[in-house]
Amino acid sequence: MAHASPEQKETWLPKLTTGEWAGTMCLTEPQAGTDLGILRTKAVPYEDHYKVTGSKIWITFAEQDFTDNIIHFVLARLPDAPAGIKGISAFVVPKKTLDGKNNNVVCSGLEHKMGIHASPTCAVEFEDSEGWLIGEPHKGMRSMFTMMNGARLMVGMEGVALSEIAYQTALEFAKERRQSRSLDPAKRDKEASADNILVHPDVRRLLLNVRSTTEAMRGLGTWCALQIDLAHHHPDEKVREEADDLVGLLTPIIKSHFTDRGFLNISDAMQVCGGAGYITDWSIEQFLRDERIAPIYEGTNHVQALDLVGRKLPRNGGRALQVLGKNIGGLIARCGGNEKMTEFTEPMGKSMELVMGLTAELAGKAMADPEEAAAAASTYLNLLALTTLAFSWCVQVEYALANPGDHGDTKLKLARYFFSHILPEQRALAKMVRAGKQHIMDFDVDEL
Repeated sequence: MAHASPEQKETWLPKLTTGEWAGTMCLTEPQAGTDLGILRTKAVPYEDHYKVTGSKIWITFAEQDFTDNIIHFVLARLPDAPAGIKGISAFVVPKKTLDGKNNNVVCSGLEHKMGIHASPTCAVEFEDSEGWLIGEPHKGMRSMFTMMNGARLMVGMEGVALSEIAYQTALEFAKERRQSRSLDPAKRDKEASADNILVHPDVRRLLLNVRSTTEAMRGLGTWCALQIDLAHHHPDEKVREEADDLVGLLTPIIKSHFTDRGFLNISDAMQVCGGAGYITDWSIEQFLRDERIAPIYEGTNHVQALDLVGRKLPRNGGRALQVLGKNIGGLIARCGGNEKMTEFTEPMGKSMELVMGLTAELAGKAMADPEEAAAAASTYLNLLALTTLAFSWCVQVEYALANPGDHGDTKLKLARYFFSHILPEQRALAKMVRAGKQHIMDFDVDEL
């Protein structure tokens, strides 16, 4: 939709939209994963199209019998392509040609995976397969990132979704399970030999870890969706620009932090259920297995962190982080006369101050030694993510205080839990960011 010609859109999009055809993205090769610059698949001009030859791996749904055709989006090199990512072009290569003939696209193997067992992950061979160039020659990374940035946001929301269903499952189990006695005699059920496990503080801690972060992530994801709409449709150019800055800044955070936190949340939900959580009856073990791929695919989480500190932060003179600070400052100013908001806006403001200070420190170190930024990138991303989640909670609290009948009291309690038990993680993360690379890179290879 973003890069094809009008004629190509007319050819390929209608049946992809209806679901009569399915699509894949064929990026990775055995020797080229994160480093797409070393891919080898080639595309040779032939009459009005190209002949594409090469091997791809980790291709989701590259083979199935649900749809009449499978349309592959393939990265390949033209004969005159320069080396590296500047020589990559994008092609559409169908499993069957438009006249219904076999297009020499073969599934050469299926992966046996830890999770996502309902999703076939395939190795694919192209042998002089008919393909059509999408966009300009050697500019395939542009269309790839159009697709991948959307996919990264969706994968982040996968973390939220599985975190939510794991919470619901664990809570359902906990409401029925009885084990041991409450440490508070007044809370003991005198008509039973054991109390419901929700009387135990640590069970509640586990559940609240999950719920307080899941609701913060859902709020931030919704806010990011709003920014996407503003970036595309708002009549004011300045609003569009700032919204686009925020989407760029939030994309690696949502992809990385949401998937890491989602996995940890599912693990906490499993712990609530004890041994029952580890067996298949309650499905949490499947949620854990299925979620574990999310920090890996669509760009590993460390790549997201490198993208954040290496591209998103310095772009346009650091404008994106300034726009985030503007939104946080605006919320603080808007709620300045509301004393009930102070317990939330004050730590959020200090959290943003910490981010700004650390960002300046990290930028200074990185200019002298790029490894300093790489060593701290993942930790920094999670620290910044906590600030954005604090912002999400403040927006929700503002609404809850204005609408107390709409589960407002529960929202306030969840926000208080987040600010007292989750946000303080930033202090440890800040210390790790400042520790830099020394104790990471100090080992010789044969010591590892």
